[in-house]
Amino acid sequence: MLIDNATHDVVGRYSVLTTHSHDRGVAKGVVEVFRNVLERSGVDPRDVIFLAHSTTQATNALLEGDVAPVGVIGMASQAQARLARSQSNIQEIELAPGRFLRPGHRFIIAEDLTEASAQAAVEELRDEGVRVVVATSAFSVDDQSSEEAIRTAAVGADMAVTCGHEMSKLYGLTTRTRTAVINASILPRMMETANMTETSVREAGIQAPLMIMRGDGGVMDIHEMRRRPAMTMLSGPAASVAGALMHLKVSDGIYFEVGGTSTNIGVIRNGRPTVKYARVGGHETYVSSLDVRVIGIAGGSMVRVQGGRLVDVGPRSAHIAGLPYAAFVEPAVFASAKVELIQPKTDDPDDYVSIRAADGTRYAITSTCAANVLGYAKPGLHAYGNPESARLALAPLAAMLGCSVEDTARQILECATDKVIPVVEQLIAEYGLDRDQAVLVGEGGGAAALIPFTAERLKLSHTISTNAEVISSIGVALALVRDVVERVIPNPQPEDLEAIKREAFEAVVRQGAAEESVEVTIEVNPHSQRVRAIAMGAAEMRAKR
Repeated sequence: MLIDNATHDVVGRYSVLTTHSHDRGVAKGVVEVFRNVLERSGVDPRDVIFLAHSTTQATNALLEGDVAPVGVIGMASQAQARLARSQSNIQEIELAPGRFLRPGHRFIIAEDLTEASAQAAVEELRDEGVRVVVATSAFSVDDQSSEEAIRTAAVGADMAVTCGHEMSKLYGLTTRTRTAVINASILPRMMETANMTETSVREAGIQAPLMIMRGDGGVMDIHEMRRRPAMTMLSGPAASVAGALMHLKVSDGIYFEVGGTSTNIGVIRNGRPTVKYARVGGHETYVSSLDVRVIGIAGGSMVRVQGGRLVDVGPRSAHIAGLPYAAFVEPAVFASAKVELIQPKTDDPDDYVSIRAADGTRYAITSTCAANVLGYAKPGLHAYGNPESARLALAPLAAMLGCSVEDTARQILECATDKVIPVVEQLIAEYGLDRDQAVLVGEGGGAAALIPFTAERLKLSHTISTNAEVISSIGVALALVRDVVERVIPNPQPEDLEAIKREAFEAVVRQGAAEESVEVTIEVNPHSQRVRAIAMGAAEMRAKR
């Protein structure tokens, strides 16, 4: 999306299919989409003054278990070692069904920490196949020297490293270490993406600093993302919510960002999205993000069949399988088409449905196709395709299941929304939303594939945002640089509050915010003794304009 900085009007838009299989990965699509939107809008790349990118890369990597092997080196003084040894030994984290993150572990008594012992621990983990090291020390929020010694050893061994104190300044060794482990597991993939994306931006002639959307609704510069990629978890829905709130007057509601592979579900309360610490695999982290529940069902979710009956929809999507949606091709393609069960990826079950056309081309039956058959994807919405194509594609599957095309489509949507409805009910109860006032807000290109049917089953009203398929691009374009600093401070004094306020201020300025635009708010929780400083400001180039 190209946004006019003065009026906030959308003055250009362009999209390309995700370039999953290209040598340069997603970056190939990035440079292509930049060039097209600039050329079609007649804008000189040098006139771009603010550039921000929201990405689902971190979320998808965790959802799909596509992570690097991590090893933890825990440290504590002799007096603290017994407890710290167990707290730094993070047990396996289930990222997806059958996919686990199992960190390696070493422990060093702080009094025995030397250059040689640090190097030995790093090399032992490397020999076990570890690619990224986590350095975590008891009370490192006060003294980072032990973690920095491990960093030096890891860098010397040409290994990536995450230190616990980089992720949070809060006490709590287990949660801080777990957060660092999750960050470390996606570090190589995110570094690769960051480098490719930044290169693509420069190739397109744009010189503005590249900002990345955080999961809590702000942006940070790409250098900070290279250090703390976990902060970008859920940046996709964060951008979508920011965009939707600019277009819709929603006070209380449940918002959905429906993509091709996954759906993000969260709450808008009193006109603002709710923010919590992210949970991964059921475990709490210190990553501050929107309170979003991620489920593996979306517009591109494929159908699974066993023993002549429909057993599941998702989690594999047409995008990941590399198949076109049946709803978006011409009806004639499906003359003499047949069902063919496939294994999209080598470790997937072989019961996913594809429709094989007479020329041998395979097409995916998706929740979007079912929504087109039943009329939930209406003209004008991004998920609207060719209902006749969808009907013809579903016909061979319906024959296999022994029911009508309409019943087959309804089974698909019921199976898909069975995964959505419990999450919605839980959020309504958790946040005390009034069912008579709560609105289901659909965002993302796949919104029409799930939201109208879900609303019908729950007897709730719904709306699909204007520009739903690109709402996240609008939101991220208008986002502010943001950072959060937290401390546990018993009985904080004015000088303590001033110090944490200054630290937050300096953090966002370091990331590109103009000093005169920065606002810092302080929150003090007297029960937990937790002090939080939230700093936000406009990027410097934008503020000058």
